[in-house]
Amino acid sequence: MKYKLTTLSNGLRVLYSNLPNLPSVALTIWIGVGSRFESEKLSGIGHFLEHMVFKGTPKRPSPLEVSKAIDSLGAESNAGTSKEWTNFYLKARSDLLPKAFDILADILLNPLLKSEEIAREKGVIIQEIAMKEDIPMEKVGDNFISLIFGKNALGRDIAGTASTVKNITRDDFISYRERHYDTQNMLLTVSGGSNEKEVLALAEKLFGKLTTKKLEKAAPFVPDQTKPRIHLESKKSEQAHFILGFPGYHRTHKDRYAETLLATILGRGMSSRLFIEVREKLGLAYTIGTSVSRYVDTGVFATYAGVDVKKVEETIKVVLDQTYGLGDGRFPIEGTELTKGKEYLKGRMALALEDTLEVNDFYGKQVLFMPEIKNPEDIFDEIDKVTEGDIIRVAKDIFKPEKLNLAVIGPCKDEGKFDKLLY
Repeated sequence: MKYKLTTLSNGLRVLYSNLPNLPSVALTIWIGVGSRFESEKLSGIGHFLEHMVFKGTPKRPSPLEVSKAIDSLGAESNAGTSKEWTNFYLKARSDLLPKAFDILADILLNPLLKSEEIAREKGVIIQEIAMKEDIPMEKVGDNFISLIFGKNALGRDIAGTASTVKNITRDDFISYRERHYDTQNMLLTVSGGSNEKEVLALAEKLFGKLTTKKLEKAAPFVPDQTKPRIHLESKKSEQAHFILGFPGYHRTHKDRYAETLLATILGRGMSSRLFIEVREKLGLAYTIGTSVSRYVDTGVFATYAGVDVKKVEETIKVVLDQTYGLGDGRFPIEGTELTKGKEYLKGRMALALEDTLEVNDFYGKQVLFMPEIKNPEDIFDEIDKVTEGDIIRVAKDIFKPEKLNLAVIGPCKDEGKFDKLLY
């Protein structure tokens, strides 16, 4: 799979990936700003703005008109906000490329931001925030991130709080857009069955009025943890949900591939150590898995499980034992385990890249955050270079007891019993 990166006359970057055998094309506009760029007062504004672009433009003056335009193409459109980026996409038939471009550019560049729509959408977002309170497996993730990042903006919920959302005004949206939506901070990725010349001509025509401004930077995360931390939220539920983990590596860390393989061996897939030990052998959990999240200056290595309330302590003990055992030599990597982990990662990436939106995601984040762009084959090579020694070295570096964080939600009231597991 190949790509071509072009810079338009106004500085907007366009990454084009031609997949000629596909009858569809995906357009994604990226903005290099997310919730970690927000002040505490305006927490959630990026996510709120993501909603508002679909509420009408001068050309399509209502949410219904926007929806009808998208549906009339049989297209798929949505948006997403993270800690460090925001994106908007539209996926349609290849022969409808000009119309798809027109809709995406229109909603992104010309939102009406009507006061009555803002007021109405506040209620929707506040309900979205409230919904998490009733989904422990999601809420525990927010609690864990807050625990590990503390008062840094990384620790806040991307959607903000009911209080901050209520106070966001139209002027706040306009100021936010003026500060962050510019060519130096934006990227257009296009993949699928399309013509490069047509793509660039449409991008120049529809996004050519964007201007360049000085980029803003988010406050860096400065770690200060010197002992284990616990966040227990007592809540009536059928299960106890927990996440335990450690600060991990940032986006460009030299050992990021070894870290990903470490997570894969420990808790990704149905043959991973935690799945076999916790679910298959002991029957302690239905869902268990390990993940890695990375940001420009830090990262997170974490394991989630949802378990019987009476077995939460036992499960945490098993997870900690398996985790520390990888680094201290008690549970060495054996036989084909490393090879299996590598093939798992490469296979999952290859399967994901059959989707044009995933292709945009793959290249888009690299352009925004990485010093160079790699094709899938390049990353496969990097994965293959990782040795058993690299993984053990990374495990020893990350799995330090004083850096451990544990968030628990469930009908548990005694935080002391968890203290005994961590100290």
